[in-house]
Amino acid sequence: MDASETLSAEYVIVEPTEPVSRGWTSRFTLVWFGFWMAQLLPIQLLLPTTLDRLDPVHKVTDFGVLNGVSALVALITLPVCGALCDRTRTRFGRRRLWTAGGLALSASGLAVTGLQTTPTGVCLAWLLVVVGVSAATAGLTAAVADQVPDRQRGMISGAIYAPQALGVVVGVAVVSAVTLSDPVVYALLAVVVLVCSIPFVLRYRDNAFTHGPPVTLRSILAGIWISPRANPDFAWALASRILVNLGNGFGTCYLLYFLTDEVKVADPDRDLLILTVIYLVGMVVTTICGGWLSDRLARRRIFVAAASVFQAVSGILLAFFPTFGMAMVGAALLGAGYGVYMSVDQALVTHVLPDARSRAKDLGIMNVGSVVPQGLAPLLASVVITSLGGYQTLFLATAVTTGLGAVLIYRVRSVR
Repeated sequence: MDASETLSAEYVIVEPTEPVSRGWTSRFTLVWFGFWMAQLLPIQLLLPTTLDRLDPVHKVTDFGVLNGVSALVALITLPVCGALCDRTRTRFGRRRLWTAGGLALSASGLAVTGLQTTPTGVCLAWLLVVVGVSAATAGLTAAVADQVPDRQRGMISGAIYAPQALGVVVGVAVVSAVTLSDPVVYALLAVVVLVCSIPFVLRYRDNAFTHGPPVTLRSILAGIWISPRANPDFAWALASRILVNLGNGFGTCYLLYFLTDEVKVADPDRDLLILTVIYLVGMVVTTICGGWLSDRLARRRIFVAAASVFQAVSGILLAFFPTFGMAMVGAALLGAGYGVYMSVDQALVTHVLPDARSRAKDLGIMNVGSVVPQGLAPLLASVVITSLGGYQTLFLATAVTTGLGAVLIYRVRSVR
């Protein structure tokens, strides 16, 4: 065995040393494909379009509020679902149970969202999706720490984020090419989630783990707090992740409205698809290559910092040159930077988790740094657009926040 850590008198957790198979990786990639399509296609296209149809005058504010409320819900549910996942003991397993249950709830929430006729109804229905995503994330991300050895984690992190690009591109292309009603589109997304999850859920087997801390409200709430003083590397990695994801959210959340109201293109939906493809192609390439190269060189911080700088440069270009041509350049830089960032940063954070007994909970807290900033970005951006200087200020905020994220990652000392 490579290493093991004795965590109590009752049980020992052994770090994974055997590489996961190609079949495991393929099934893991497929489940994330459905996960990302169902989560990001609505955020990028369907929800803005629905809110524009239901309330065109207040569409920016409505979308900002929806994302802000979603972020607050995720702030609670990500660590709580992680803590409960760590403590779950069933014959069906713990990671597998939370993955399956979370994706089923997400699918149900999508179907309900498509039936709504008011902005408030859309927001409330979407919260079901948010809770389901939090539950599924708890199981899926903890599976990496449980079963993937360190030398594969950059590559497997690429398997998480590369499908994000493909899922959104396929979804946007289909929705743009075929005229379907909202209930049908959201129902189709729900089916995609379930179909893509079946191979992984059926074949995945949790590590043997029958003992653990008791499930009490006090233990869960106490466990959510992680002292920055006692775990400085965890705290710096989380702070960096919050800033970079907030900056990326600033750069992407209002692209449709940016093209419509600022650049004034003739066909915003078509041009959004072009920018999305550019962004996501850059993301796919760098996600796969960045994670693989990081594994080979056994380096994490330099990749995370460089990826953050790429996104900062994109923000500067969009702020001072608001044209469609420059938007394409900015989309390429933003996507390339974010692809490297997410694949390598996900591998980096597995090194700074405080306690192997609570991987799902600790990763849930770390995932707050990804999900909540992306959710709060539209709410904050709506204030910037309407009251603080418009899109130029918004894209400068992208540059500042992602640049600071690059600086903070070098405060993590335990990772090269």
